[in-house]
Amino acid sequence: MESMNWSDPIWELVARFAINTVAMVLLLFGMFYRRYRDKELATTASMFNIFAFAVLTILSSVEFSIAAGFGLFAILALFSLRSEQISKSEISYFFGAIALAVICSVQGTGLPFVIVIVVFVLIGAWVLDNPRILQSVSSAKLTLDHIESHALSDTEKMRADLSARLGVEVMTFQVIELNYVNDLARINVFFRA
Repeated sequence: MESMNWSDPIWELVARFAINTVAMVLLLFGMFYRRYRDKELATTASMFNIFAFAVLTILSSVEFSIAAGFGLFAILALFSLRSEQISKSEISYFFGAIALAVICSVQGTGLPFVIVIVVFVLIGAWVLDNPRILQSVSSAKLTLDHIESHALSDTEKMRADLSARLGVEVMTFQVIELNYVNDLARINVFFRA
């Protein structure tokens, strides 16, 4: 029986795929899914990670121009044209999944260097989105059927009125539109339940 040659490109690819998969699972299912319980985005981002890893592995093993690289990221930009809005944290985790695929798949970097960068990415994501470090605040867009006279002049009173009306602690709010013709106010509210 022939012994394994760890310097063989196939084994390096297997190691890179294993690093990528472990990192992606930790990021998307160990952090994102546990905090946000969004199965659809976690699954989509993990599949996109695997697909991006495969494409980038092929592209990094052939001569690849910068223009083609920009074309690849232009394709990613098409996701912003979707009709359904996704939150900033979802975009961050989705981009993190893509970044892990890029880091792990591009040839020319040593495996120890790849592991260190992946660990830095995972630690950064864990620290920056840890609810014990930065307390989470939710947001909602409201349309009020009456414009309060103090909507712009007395922000503390307006904040207190919104808190009482919604039954949550309103941290801050942002008036988006005042429509005096229809007596409507559109407001973004940032609150803690």
